[in-house]
Amino acid sequence: MPVWGIGIVLLFTLLVFAVVHFAAKNKRPFKRAFISMCIGLGALVLINLSSGFTGVKIPVSLLSVLVSVIGGVPGVTLLMFLDLFF
Repeated sequence: MPVWGIGIVLLFTLLVFAVVHFAAKNKRPFKRAFISMCIGLGALVLINLSSGFTGVKIPVSLLSVLVSVIGGVPGVTLLMFLDLFF
């Protein structure tokens, strides 16, 4: 996937999250959407940083980054369970 395609997916995700936060009547929907995306990416980074202690490592690829950004913490949890079982 080209870089501009990844950018479009991330921008579309940000807009969808902003609409959801706007519908939930948050004061700053774009800020909340960006924070939600960053929390998912941060969870992926924390799982990989703690892999020396836990033995769980999620390979970083385009798919895993997009799942963590779009899915947030539940997406990272899903990736972690898939890595543990398969």
